[in-house]
Amino acid sequence: MKALLKLSAFIDAVNELVGKLVMWLILAAVLISAGNAIVRKAFNIGSNSFLEIQWYLFSAVFMLGVGYVMLRNQHVRIDFISSRLSPRTNAIIDAIGIVVFTIPLSIIMIDLGWPLFERAYTSGEMSQNAGGLIRWPVLLLIPVGFGLLMLQTASELIKRIAFLSGHLDHAITPELKAHEQAHAEVQP
Repeated sequence: MKALLKLSAFIDAVNELVGKLVMWLILAAVLISAGNAIVRKAFNIGSNSFLEIQWYLFSAVFMLGVGYVMLRNQHVRIDFISSRLSPRTNAIIDAIGIVVFTIPLSIIMIDLGWPLFERAYTSGEMSQNAGGLIRWPVLLLIPVGFGLLMLQTASELIKRIAFLSGHLDHAITPELKAHEQAHAEVQP
């Protein structure tokens, strides 16, 4: 179990890094959007490339950030029910949800997304808009994003199993994640 927990910690570190890098994409999207609007209003010049790069960045934030959201335990859940359940019951529900829903969904989306990327890459597919961008980078976000999600769900499953088997002395809860984050920010 120690080796699996080390693997889990490595996956967590990867998604933590990706999540922090993705935050910069939001700034880039805002700056490009503002610049595009200013140039369009001030000089009456428009660019489909700038519009499309905004969409690409928006897609990248969501697709690459999904593993980080799972790591931070900020995904959608029914808090008014889960708050009334024991940590053990919540860990069991999480483990079942990961195995039954999240991992199969990730596998399906990777399986469906990869051929789209491959076809766009090999054909050099371009946007139909004048001055548009190549399509393969945004299509690559589908399998990469779901790959990061699948890795993170595997990490979360390892942690839930470790907790249920007594190898971790605490459950993974939103409150614990917030505490760990606050603690990490205080550390030098």
